[in-house]
Amino acid sequence: MRVLGINAVFHDSAAALVIDGSIVAAAEEERFNRRKHGKPCVPFSTWELPEQAAAWCLAQAGLQPGDIDAIAYSYDPALAWLAKDDVVAHDWEGLRTLYALRAPSFLATALPGLDPSRVRFVPHHVAHAASAYLASPHPVSSVMVLDGRGERGSYLAGRAVDGRLTVLAEQRLPHSLGLRYEEVTEHLGFRRSSDEYKVMAMAAYGKPRWLKEFRAVMGARPDGGFTALPLDLAAFVPRNADGAAWRAEHADLAASMQRCLEDVLLDLARWLHGKTADAHLCLAGGVALNCVANSRLAEAGPFESIWVQPAAGDSGTALGAALYVAHELGDRVVPMQSAALGREWSDGELSKWLQDAGVPFDQPADIADAVADILARNGIVAWFQGRSEYGPRALGHRSLLANPAYSDNLSRLNDIKGREQFRPVAPMVLADRAAEIFAGPLPSPFMLFTHRVRPSWARRIPAAVHVDGTARVQTVDRGEEPLVARMLSQFERRTGVPVVINTSLNTAGRPMVDDPRDALECFGSAPVDALAVGPFLLRREGSAAAGRSMDDGFASPAMAQAI
Repeated sequence: MRVLGINAVFHDSAAALVIDGSIVAAAEEERFNRRKHGKPCVPFSTWELPEQAAAWCLAQAGLQPGDIDAIAYSYDPALAWLAKDDVVAHDWEGLRTLYALRAPSFLATALPGLDPSRVRFVPHHVAHAASAYLASPHPVSSVMVLDGRGERGSYLAGRAVDGRLTVLAEQRLPHSLGLRYEEVTEHLGFRRSSDEYKVMAMAAYGKPRWLKEFRAVMGARPDGGFTALPLDLAAFVPRNADGAAWRAEHADLAASMQRCLEDVLLDLARWLHGKTADAHLCLAGGVALNCVANSRLAEAGPFESIWVQPAAGDSGTALGAALYVAHELGDRVVPMQSAALGREWSDGELSKWLQDAGVPFDQPADIADAVADILARNGIVAWFQGRSEYGPRALGHRSLLANPAYSDNLSRLNDIKGREQFRPVAPMVLADRAAEIFAGPLPSPFMLFTHRVRPSWARRIPAAVHVDGTARVQTVDRGEEPLVARMLSQFERRTGVPVVINTSLNTAGRPMVDDPRDALECFGSAPVDALAVGPFLLRREGSAAAGRSMDDGFASPAMAQAI
C-alpha cells in the first residue's frame, strides 16, 4: 500500500510517505517555505497544507497523487467537534475544526489527481503514539504521548503489541503539561509552541524554588491521568519582555517548571509500568523532545529502555498517521532505520550549484579528512551531507561543527547562530567510544537524552559541557553513518578527542538548512570557516580552513591537554 501522511493542524506541518510498510520519505514544510515551523500555530492557519513537502515525497517515489491508496491526516475533527463545548479556548476553535473537516477537499486542490475519498482521519495522539511504537525496534512496548493538546486531550498512555495499540489512560483538556510549559516559555519572553527548549536550557542555571507551588496545581492522579492547571506566573517573577535579558529568578522559574514536569512524568511512567510490566517505553509528543526529562525517566523510571521518536513533535504525526493507516490496511510496518529521510543531491548536481553560484571550491581526496583538519585547527565548518534530517535535531547531515576543546567555541557558535549565550551545544561521538566519556542512556543516535560528562573528560571538551555538567549526546555508529564516523576518527587521530561539537546548520529564527541554496546563503552570511557540501569544500580566505595552524595562535591549554 502507498500511504501519504499529512500533519497540518497546529504547527510543524509535514508530509511522510510509507510504501508497503517501509518509510520512503518524510519532510517538514519549513524546509521548503523557509518559515519556522512551517506556519503559525493558530486556528486560522489550519487550512495551510504541507504542499511542497507532500509533492516532494511523491516525487521521491516517482508517484502521482492519484497513485496514493490512502492519505492519513493526523487529526480527527469529529473528536474535536464533539468536544467543542469543553475545549473552546476562544471563538476561533470552531474554525480550526471546520478547516480540518474540509481537509480532503483542500488536499485534492493542492495535489491535483488525489482522490479526497481516500483521506482517513487519525486521532492526533494516536498518530503521535504510532510514530513511536510502530517506528521503534520493539514489538511490545508501553507508550506515552504528551504535548500541548490534540483534539480534546493532552496525554495518552497505552500498550502496543505487534502494532496494535490499547489505550490505558488519557487526559482531557484543560489539563495539559505541554500548555503549562508553553505558558512559562511565553512568560520568560520566548515564543510559545516554539522556544520551549530554551526554558529547558535556562533551567540548568536556576533552582526550583517554586516547586511546591507548581506541584499544588500539577500532579499525577491514581487513575493514570494528571492535574495541570495554570498558575499566576507573575506572582513569582514579572513577565520578561526580552528573552535574552534574563535574571536569576527567571532561571528559577524555568527550573521549577522543569522539575515539576519531570516529577509528574515519573509518576505517570510508574503508573503505566504497573499496568503493563513492559521492559520498553516509547515516547512521542512535543514534551518528548525535552531531553532532560527523558534522561530522568531513563535513570529513575521503571522501564529498562526508552525509545523516543526523533521527530517527536507534531511533524512526526505525519509519519505516525501514515504508519498507522499502513498497518490498518494490512502492511507489515518496518521499524525506522534513520532520521535522514529528506532531500539529497548527487555530486553532479552539487557541483552545478557551486559553479552557477560562481564560488571558488575544491574537491579534496577525502572530505572527512579535510574537515577534520580544519576542526583540529579550531575552524568552524558548515556540514551539508546526504539526506536532510526529519525532526528538529541536526544529526550529521545539516550541521555546524566545531572543536570541543576550546571553551570559547560555545559563545562563538552562539554568536554565529545569533542565539542566547545560555544555550548549550551538543557533542557527537563515536558510538564505541561514548561510554568512556559520557554516562547516560547509550546508544543515543537521535540526540534526545542528556548525559553526564565524566570528570576526566569534562576539562578536555569544555565547549560541550553545559553548566550542570551534562551534554546532549549524539552517538555515531560507523556502519550507519560512515562519513561522519570517518571525520570523527580523523579528528581523533589529530587531537586525541573522538568528539566534535554538532549544532544545527541555521541562524536564529530560521529553519535548518535543507538545500544547496540554503547552505550557500548561510555560508555567505555567517562567519564560518568552511562549507563542506558533498565532496566539495569552500574555504573562507584568511581562516583556519585556508591553512592557519594551531601555531598561529589557535592552541589552548584545554587543547594541549587533549593532544
